[in-house]
Formats: sequence, structure tokens, C-alpha cells
Amino acid sequence: MTAPVPDVVLREYGPAVSVPLGAAAGRALAASGILQSATPDPARDGHWLLRAGSRVGAVRTPGGPVVRITPKTPVSRLFFLLGFSLDPARAWRDSREGAVDTGAYDDVVPALAHAVERQIDAALRQGVLQGYREVEESALVVRGRLREAEQIRRHFGRTPPVEIAYDAYTADTAENRILRAATERLLRLPGVPGPVRRRLAHQRVRLADALPLIRGQELPRWQPSRLNSRYQPALRLAEAVLRGTSPEHRPAGSDPLAVDGFLLDMNRLFEDFVTVALREALKERGLTARLQDPHHLDTAGLVRMRPDLVVRTGDGRTPLAVVDAKYKVEKADGLLNADLYQALAYATVLGLPEAHLVYAAGRQPERFHEVRGTTAGPDGRGVRLYQHSLDLSREPGQLLSALKEIAGRLTAATPHP
Repeated sequence: MTAPVPDVVLREYGPAVSVPLGAAAGRALAASGILQSATPDPARDGHWLLRAGSRVGAVRTPGGPVVRITPKTPVSRLFFLLGFSLDPARAWRDSREGAVDTGAYDDVVPALAHAVERQIDAALRQGVLQGYREVEESALVVRGRLREAEQIRRHFGRTPPVEIAYDAYTADTAENRILRAATERLLRLPGVPGPVRRRLAHQRVRLADALPLIRGQELPRWQPSRLNSRYQPALRLAEAVLRGTSPEHRPAGSDPLAVDGFLLDMNRLFEDFVTVALREALKERGLTARLQDPHHLDTAGLVRMRPDLVVRTGDGRTPLAVVDAKYKVEKADGLLNADLYQALAYATVLGLPEAHLVYAAGRQPERFHEVRGTTAGPDGRGVRLYQHSLDLSREPGQLLSALKEIAGRLTAATPHP
């Protein structure tokens, strides 16, 4: 009997680890973009050096180990960032802890599976949601509307059978399909604890009347409404599960190799949290904020740029400030020149006297640099580039308070005359 392959545990942005790995699986990991680097170990035959980047979670390599990547940020805090980013009005926040219910699990996949199962259970507590869906089929009796064109095309006008269309009241809705698909996906993931797996299997039975989704197709669309309000937290989290990384890669000269799992990109998660939290805080102050606002650096429109967030007046016409979120630690000297150049380009294109960078950690809560050779305000001073630090180890309430302070700083910005 072949001994089970032990899991490989990597740390987000941690040192490289040498692991035994087949050439095909190693090439697939290298091509996937899942890791920061995956290269053959020159010192050990049959081994690869794996180094994690910003993605956290777990992936399973065929014939190889399960690769688990643990985050630097506590898992409960990570899921608070995710919950707030997806649904700031609800944020799935417990009234005492301000975090998604991750149970006692301190690893990404077990905590995710527990959180999703709890949300689905809450959504189905009042019964499985049903709705009307148009059905088109061949039948021996007329029901609903006769599809005349299809009747002539398929049966040359003869009856029966008849081609009909009708509205069926069914549990096979977009909402239930999404929840079922997320449940089945979690059941396939490595590292889901036995008790959580059993509860997920129970939820799948409750959702059995919803048709399964075909892998690779787009998720069905649903519209928030009063009728599905109890489903909405579960749906948003389920969609995050279904959009998690599950790539297929084709190394040169080989068949497709599936790398199955779930990963969260901490770069994207931090950016989403910062911009959504700032947008909500600015809304309270009567300002609007556009996320990923498209612009061009040059007059010919060839060089595209997308600031993470552009603050505008209430009518949305006049830009006031620009923000870019960076999931990185400030250097020892406090300077990240490429980021400052990028922020200056944003301020220049938008005609702003200042630009703001928000980092996941830093030596000071705020600092600024005044750019030489620029004049951006009536007082004659140059463009100012502000650097803010957001300590992710702080409690959720403290994080939101810190971002509200930054929002206040953005509110004080004045447009270019």
C-alpha cells in the first residue's frame, strides 16, 4: 500500500521549502501563478523549491502533495476583511467579535468551509427558497404556451408530443444552484474537517432539487430582493468560493494537469477592503468614490491607468483625491519609490494637489512627501504624496476607525483651482 503523501505547508511570503515533487506537478505549479516561485532544487534530485507569495489557502496536485499556504494575518481577521469587502452593510459580523464565524479553525480552508456551511444553514432555516422559472419542453399534453415555431420545426405540426413553455414554481433557482455548487466544491477541497464535511453533505441533500452547475460556465445571475434577503450573505460568500482559484495548466508536451483547491489573493483582498471601507466612510460625508476608475496617462490614450479609488464631489464630477492600496510592508527607510512615482502620475493626470497610498504595515501612521518642481494649490506648494499604514493585527473596529480617519483626511482635500 502506497504511503500517503504528506502535506506541504508554506507561509505567505515565507522562505522557500524543498519538497519531493514530480516534474509534471512541479511545472504545473510553476506555470499556475499560485506560488511566487517553483523551481527544481539544484541540490536534491526529484525535489522542487516552492515559495509562497500573496495567495493563501490550499491546492491539491495530482500525484503530489496538498500544498497549504498559511496567511500572516490571523484567519479570523482575514475573513472579516473578506466579509466586509463583499457586503459592508452586513459584513457577516458577530455583534461581539466583529468577524465571520470561522469556528475554532485557524487554517483558511477549514475556516472557509465552516463559515459557508453556517451561512447556508442560516439561509435554509426557513425552508428552501422557491421561485418561478420558465421551462421549455416536449410533453404529451398542452400546458402553458404552445411553442408554435418549435412544434413545426421538430414535429412538422403533428401532435402529440407538443412543444410547450410554462412558468414552474420550483426550487431550481439561481440562488439554490449557487449554494449547491459551493457546497459541492467545498466537499472536494483538501483539508475540510470531518464534522464540517458531514454538515456540508447534509446541506447538499437539502439543495438536491437545484440542478448542478457545469464546471467552467459562468455563475447564474441573481438579483437582491426582499424575498431572497435571508440568502444574500450565504450567496456572496458562496460566490467567493466558486471564484476561488481552480486552474488547469498544460505544461509543454503534456496533457492538461488540474491543480484543484481554493486560494485567496491577499493583495486583492486588502485592496478590496480598503477601497470599500473608504467608499462607505466617504458616502457618510456626502462624497462619492469610484473604484478602479479608468484613465489614460498620455493624450493619445495609449497608456492606461486605473487608480484603486478616486474621491469625487457628491455629484461625481470633480475629483478631490486619489488612493492606491498596497499590500506590502514599508521599507526600513519608509520609501517605496515606484509607488510614489505611480501616485504622482495619478495626481498629475487628475490635476490633484495630493495622492494617498495605504499600506498593510509601516513604521508611521502617516507621512508625506512634497514633490519638487510641481505647483498644485493656491498656496504654491508642490504635490503631496501621503503614505498611510494600516495594521491588520488590530481589531475590526480599530481598522474601520483608522480608515474613517483617512477618509476624513480625504474629505479635507480641495480640487485643483
